[in-house]
Amino acid sequence: MPEAFLVGGVRTPQGRYGGALAGVRPDDLAALVVGAAVRRAGVPVDALDEVVLGAANQAGEDNRNVARMAVLLAGLPDAVPAYTVNRLCASGLTAIGAAAQAVRAGDADVVVAGGVESMTRAPWVMAKPGTPWARPGEVADTSLGWRFTNPRFAEADRAVPGDAGPEQRRVTLSMGETAEEVAALDGISRADSDAFALRSHQRAVAAIDAGRFGDEVVPVPVTGGEFGTDEIPRRDTSLERLGALRPVFRPGGVVTAGTSSPLSDGAAAVVVASADAVRRYGLTPRARVVTTASAGVSPQLMGLGPVPATEQALARAGWQVGDLDAVELNEAFAVQALAVIRRLKLDEDRVNADGGAIALGHPLGCSGARLAVTLLGRMERENARRALATLCVGVGQGVAMLLERP
Repeated sequence: MPEAFLVGGVRTPQGRYGGALAGVRPDDLAALVVGAAVRRAGVPVDALDEVVLGAANQAGEDNRNVARMAVLLAGLPDAVPAYTVNRLCASGLTAIGAAAQAVRAGDADVVVAGGVESMTRAPWVMAKPGTPWARPGEVADTSLGWRFTNPRFAEADRAVPGDAGPEQRRVTLSMGETAEEVAALDGISRADSDAFALRSHQRAVAAIDAGRFGDEVVPVPVTGGEFGTDEIPRRDTSLERLGALRPVFRPGGVVTAGTSSPLSDGAAAVVVASADAVRRYGLTPRARVVTTASAGVSPQLMGLGPVPATEQALARAGWQVGDLDAVELNEAFAVQALAVIRRLKLDEDRVNADGGAIALGHPLGCSGARLAVTLLGRMERENARRALATLCVGVGQGVAMLLERP
């Protein structure tokens, strides 16, 4: 079976909600990273077989197949086809996995894959009236969370007793509420949650100051100049400040705004190429995609999704947890990340060495691709041979990808 290699790889700096990228459309963000990924990889544009992008929203400016819009806006040949995938938070990593599968199957030699999300520019949506002259129906913010919920789910959840434990299945909880369920199930304390969030910011700031993100970031043209540095990491945060924040999702809970990934904007992309394409075009492979796995978990415990997904991936590869030299784990919430680290018995020093989504942001469709791009840089800097990228997914899923340096 042909091997699939990751070549190049870029991302935008990640912007806070309403921040530096608020004026940039998601299709333009996608076009920027797709074009930059092709140029940095050094692959001829006429060699591209496909573009695959992840996007979780697809209700606004990212509608009508944002991957195809990115091809056209990036000035790539009209002959390059493209499609968009949606696995919520893991959309970007799923796109890279789909590209690798196409290469392994012999259906493609060179694919650009990644993801994009502008949570700032996600629109409000309104239910269409079913009868003439009827008043507008439900209105929902598409940047995050449930919208137009199936009443069968809602009715089943209302029937769950108020004192139900975290293992009682519920579907329509908000993401923050699922984090509280994980914290309750695994006994994760507020102190541990705050300490993890502080570590994420400290590591991200240190990485920015040391220039470790320099090679992976492509600046974004914005009004008045360029946006070139991640906007969200807080230099002034402390345990005292984090400890003063109130729980957001549950009275007496442990999850606060400071221990949650913030709404944010960004895009990332990488070239996936076969061994034959690497030789033919003189490309420089950065890592081999060993395997990708996905798994489902109970919706109310969605944050645990990386555990079975990673276990499946390791089993397929014949690896052990101790074989992992570097790990990029999406930090949807501090308690969720801690639960995954503890259940998998990961070496915490090898997880998110340059900070994670609590500090850097979590633009949903982009995040999985951002993890992969950041992981490639870490593998090279740290001389890591084997590595893992993994995310939890809303409504109860997890995705994991194993990489190995050639």
